[in-house]
Amino acid sequence: ERKGDYLGKTVQVVPHVTDEIKQWIQSVSSVPVDGQTRPADVCVIELGGTVGDIESMPFIEALRQLSFSLGKDNFCLIHVSLVPVLGVVGEQKTKPTQHSVRELRALGLTPDLLACRSAQPLIGSAKEKLSQFCHVPVENILNIHDVPNIWHVPLILRNQKAHEAIIKQLNLSRSAGPPELRDWTLMAESYDNLSTSVKIALVGKYTNLSDSYLSVVKALLHASVACSQKPSIQWVSASDLEDATAASAPDAHTKAWETLKGSSCILIPGGFGDRGISGMILAAKYARENKVPYLGICLGMQISVIEMSRHVLGLGNADSEEFNTDTPDCVVMYMPEVSKTHLGNTMRLGCRRTFFRKPDCLTSKLYGNPPHVDERHRHRYEVNPSFVPMLENAGLQFVGCDESGNRMEIVELQDHPFYIGVQFHPEFKSRPRKPSPPFTGLILAATERMRTLTNVSNGDAGASE
Repeated sequence: ERKGDYLGKTVQVVPHVTDEIKQWIQSVSSVPVDGQTRPADVCVIELGGTVGDIESMPFIEALRQLSFSLGKDNFCLIHVSLVPVLGVVGEQKTKPTQHSVRELRALGLTPDLLACRSAQPLIGSAKEKLSQFCHVPVENILNIHDVPNIWHVPLILRNQKAHEAIIKQLNLSRSAGPPELRDWTLMAESYDNLSTSVKIALVGKYTNLSDSYLSVVKALLHASVACSQKPSIQWVSASDLEDATAASAPDAHTKAWETLKGSSCILIPGGFGDRGISGMILAAKYARENKVPYLGICLGMQISVIEMSRHVLGLGNADSEEFNTDTPDCVVMYMPEVSKTHLGNTMRLGCRRTFFRKPDCLTSKLYGNPPHVDERHRHRYEVNPSFVPMLENAGLQFVGCDESGNRMEIVELQDHPFYIGVQFHPEFKSRPRKPSPPFTGLILAATERMRTLTNVSNGDAGASE
């Protein structure tokens, strides 16, 4: 509107904002996926929030218009709702779902299926009541109750024939076959039967809100299951490892170090700002000196560079330009093409290609020895190439770089069982049956460390006897 594109017209939520939403959905739905040349058969749209929220009103109106223009055979609306249980009575209450469906229908959308979340399986009378008051057939009322692990959800939906209801609604019976969930079933059941766990110290800045690292947590889960282990994530606040905390909160400091030393591997994920950086550097130093498997992601890789520069090269003032703009030894710097004054839309984002400088490196082997890998990035700082020769002479090998050869992407420490840092975010491409190679390597190294320590312990016990 400010550019004059609307030629003085009054810009309104309806139709201008809603039209933009519809056009965006339709443009995305026409993009080929999974290596195909034609558009996908079905486009899934998730509208979050709660029915009635002001923020979601334009989106609900856009979907109402979209459902009308596409026709019922091309639009399937699944409404997700909670069915709570009152603690005293123990009765499953359907009233919240009834009210949300009524509110949704008042806005012009009628659910074709209900997906009801509950702690226990939904009883028959609750389904019948929902069907009667929400105008949804009983067979279209799906129940997603609590399960041992989230991978069971597709299985319980399959058992309730959710796929048949969706296929019928979208008139896809001729082109859709039965769901292929055999491998998925084996994966879900194998996780339930895992008996051993691996302790992973996740040293971060936002440990009070675990969802901040949700992608990392899921990647650790995928890799652990692939290695026949259950992940036991030990949350360590980086600030609690710092010397200052030893004076201000000695109990927290002691507990943090006990947790770190009791873990089989250490992971430092991405982050911004200088809070907790000293603690992260101490964690990286501990991993390096004690041969503990270590994986640094984005900021975690930069931490390993700063730690090596300070404690091995003897550059006591080595730092990142993000934390100290006046440091004489700026081993991590702003990327030259990035604005230092505008933070919005200035990061190096998206899928970028990383080339292996040393084909025989551990990271290359984890990926299957390709000449390059494509991983997603999210950063505005990089390793200062001026310090690369000094660091490599000290044993920190830069085994991956971008197409220019100047931007370092992967580091590995010589004479260490597993010490890897990556500038990209491998967790973003991790999947349940296709775990991220760096995460898989970390768990394998941690498992081997557990096995070695167990054998040593058993040997000591036998010697004492």
